[in-house]
Amino acid sequence: MELADKVAVVTGAGRGLGRAYAVALGAAGAAVVVNDVDPEVAAETVDLITKQGGRAVAETSPIGGSEAADAVVAAAVGEFGHLDVMVTNAGILRDKTLVKTSDEEFDDVVRTHLRGTFTCGRAAVRQFREQGKGGRLILVGSPAGQRASFGQTAYSASKAAIIGLVRTWALEGERSGITVNGIVPVALTRMVATIPGLGELVEQVERGEPVPEGVRNGGLGTADDVAPLVVFLASDQAAGVTGQVIGAGGDRITLWSHPTEVAVAIRPGGWDADGIAAVFPGTFGTLPQDFRPSPPPMPEG
Repeated sequence: MELADKVAVVTGAGRGLGRAYAVALGAAGAAVVVNDVDPEVAAETVDLITKQGGRAVAETSPIGGSEAADAVVAAAVGEFGHLDVMVTNAGILRDKTLVKTSDEEFDDVVRTHLRGTFTCGRAAVRQFREQGKGGRLILVGSPAGQRASFGQTAYSASKAAIIGLVRTWALEGERSGITVNGIVPVALTRMVATIPGLGELVEQVERGEPVPEGVRNGGLGTADDVAPLVVFLASDQAAGVTGQVIGAGGDRITLWSHPTEVAVAIRPGGWDADGIAAVFPGTFGTLPQDFRPSPPPMPEG
């Protein structure tokens, strides 16, 4: 897939999934602004892209505020002349249960994930509209924003809110030719190493060993397995894809549904509490919505 005329920003691209996205975009021909707060790892990602013949530049603003968002867009325009793709990947973790999460920890996570997505998305859309040729917003969600994720209050809230932005921004961007999609990546990176049973698999991946077939079939692989989805959504072939939430992991690509009503009850004149109590077991109680996460795929034996 050819992206030779595209310029992309990937935030949080120094390690893990962000690095995989940036390298894959560069390999497809896009010029890439590699954002990461750590200049050393940003430079490493740039080096990986340029060694394979690509074009890339490092940018080290801490994502969250408007200044950083404006800086990454300015880097794209200043170095490569325009901007076509914004991938909002930057984020941090402060994994604690609700009662142990401080105000500061909650705010730090929300600032980077949610506010950073907002400010970078806004800055990108302003640039897209100024250019008059549309653009691509690729917002990074998580299974933690789709289902329960024990001990991730701030992270889950941020990732769920980001998927809300996908739908609203897709609606707002239609007339300008701006597509907005969310991705739900699943990969064996350091972020999942603390999940019981996955630490050893992460170590295997870091040693360069293959992921067991049964694990891959279950939807869990490497960061490189997710990156092709980002390349596709950045391409002209995805011009008609917008407002969607797409999962990727291992050998699986999935399409997530939007929230929708699953049962309706109507009572002329309205409801009182006793009426709700009477109808709930038969009308709604038979359709419980599963909020628990799916267990991670594990190797056999």
